[in-house]
Amino acid sequence: MNFFETFTGTIDVFLKGMLLTFELTVVSVFIAIFIGLFFAFLKISKMKVLEIIADIYIFVVRGTPLIVQIFIFYFGLTALQISGFWSVVLGLAFHNGAYIAEIFRGTIQSIDKGQMEAGRSLGMSNGLTMRRIILPQAFRRALPPLGNQFIIALKDSSLASFIGMYELFSVATTLGSNNFDYMTYLLIVAVYYLVLVLFFSVIVNFVEKRMSLSD
Repeated sequence: MNFFETFTGTIDVFLKGMLLTFELTVVSVFIAIFIGLFFAFLKISKMKVLEIIADIYIFVVRGTPLIVQIFIFYFGLTALQISGFWSVVLGLAFHNGAYIAEIFRGTIQSIDKGQMEAGRSLGMSNGLTMRRIILPQAFRRALPPLGNQFIIALKDSSLASFIGMYELFSVATTLGSNNFDYMTYLLIVAVYYLVLVLFFSVIVNFVEKRMSLSD
């Protein structure tokens, strides 16, 4: 059976795996955005202890392999009767949150300090000025690196296969093992990942252009 016949004959099973990959990525990045924003605020806080907490979190994430983090969440949370799906999602969110925290920290600090002073002069509190003036601009500037982080998370989700999640990479290795033809199925799954990356890259570029026009 040639590559094209194998590709077309396995579309249904790969699409199921792609759906799970998509779900893992979207849900984990959504949670990671909130984690990242929280630790970004700790990083820029004037309280040294809060900054230290954020630094420790970021150091731990950067200093340990993602697969180790996923296994810790999996074995820790499944013992609490939490499903494998949510264990992987929270592991990916914990990991990506550290990088997103640095993205938000950089974009928030890139906003001119005069805008905070302007908001305060209009009678706004620091929190209200941050929500209405600083954060909208910071989110716009964060969009390109957030898009890149989403794509990284998409590819990292393949590690879920090591705890039995039947996502894209697991589909490829399972079919390869059953048919004694790893190379063909690995090439096929590479095509699916490329399609997903291209799809989300187009969406991010479209949103960026719309936001630039609105400015």
